[in-house]
Amino acid sequence: MAVETEVLRELHRLRSRLPLLTGALAAGADGLVLAQDLPDGQSEGLAALTAAALGVGRRMVDLAARGEFRELLVHGAGGYLATYAAGPRAVLTLLADERTDIGGLHLEGRYSGRRIGELMAGRPADGLPVTRTRRGEPSARPQSRGRILGALPLRIPPQSRHRP
Repeated sequence: MAVETEVLRELHRLRSRLPLLTGALAAGADGLVLAQDLPDGQSEGLAALTAAALGVGRRMVDLAARGEFRELLVHGAGGYLATYAAGPRAVLTLLADERTDIGGLHLEGRYSGRRIGELMAGRPADGLPVTRTRRGEPSARPQSRGRILGALPLRIPPQSRHRP
């Protein structure tokens, strides 16, 4: 069975566990849709923005020395948008109603993110086979030309030498 089909099934199970969830999207770190369960046709745009948020989130936790990126929560007037890391190559984004229990959202989102990451671990990155450790676990994060997938390049602006 295709990975995308299994990911879609996980999104359906997640929506059944969280009745106030209005949409769910799994995307690759490259911004391409893996699976979606959204009410309208904005999945490609949301996937691209989610990948950008993933890159920014990873850079933020890296610069602040807070470890590995795990999640990002945006609260708008009409509800929540929560993004969870789903392994090193994917991200899960959930759209939830304003009345949603945030604790339950995080609990279920983290679980489904982990599950999607496990499903994606067996999928080759850029056509290359996934290397595994002796215990059968995927090796360190997949990289592309020395950069972690989904990471933004670091550019630090020059500091002004002028002191008043």
